[in-house]
Amino acid sequence: MASGSVSSSAKAKYLQIADDLAAQIKSGELEPGAPVPSEAVLMDRYGVASGTVRKAVSELRASQLIETHHGRGSFVRSRPPVQRKSSDRFRRAHRKAGKAAYLAEAEQSGGVPSVNVLFVGPTDAPVSVAERLEVLPGSKVLARKRRYFRDGVPTEEATSYLPWDVVKDIPEMFADNPGGGGIYARLEENGHQLAEFTETVSAHLATKAEGTALALSPGAPVIRLVRNAISDTGRVVEVCDTVMAADQFILDYRFPAQD
Repeated sequence: MASGSVSSSAKAKYLQIADDLAAQIKSGELEPGAPVPSEAVLMDRYGVASGTVRKAVSELRASQLIETHHGRGSFVRSRPPVQRKSSDRFRRAHRKAGKAAYLAEAEQSGGVPSVNVLFVGPTDAPVSVAERLEVLPGSKVLARKRRYFRDGVPTEEATSYLPWDVVKDIPEMFADNPGGGGIYARLEENGHQLAEFTETVSAHLATKAEGTALALSPGAPVIRLVRNAISDTGRVVEVCDTVMAADQFILDYRFPAQD
């Protein structure tokens, strides 16, 4: 009984500390980018042991209010506002206006978008991608890997895989910048009219590599979105595998009611 009482009391204490710090963050007393008071300062301020302080800090990290950098400490998050990912981002009107999906969407959210191209070239199709493209695992495909930023902060990393026979005669596909409207505009200009997109969405805790790529705290959640772009002949002409910082996106879709 005593043990349970102590446990409840300790939990109440670290939650109180977390609530106090959260209130300071939300009021602006602790500004974006500001360091969270050190463990020693918080122990002294609240009269608690180090373990209680660490649990309070973990609570704030889980709530995505702070981020921790190894060897530097914890800081109030200063990431840009949430961006919506909606089905409207694939409207043909955006492509005709010379805007790829990410650029159109980021601009609508009020941010300044940018893209860092990490790799463009032939690669062997991973098993899961080969299945979606309906080719043999290990078949040659074109991979285009990019990291996207908004207001200078990385928000997502995406790799597009395209069938080799579809892209081999489209030189723009092998350039870092495929031109206005992006790769979907180039596909349609070359006879691959897009008819439908399907997306599979899941979530997991960021791997070390994902956390590094997206400047996330350890244990931060990410969204994985895998998309098929399907032509009017029913062929999948692109598979795009994307990992996004979960705190930076709202997935917002519209679809017709079915009979």
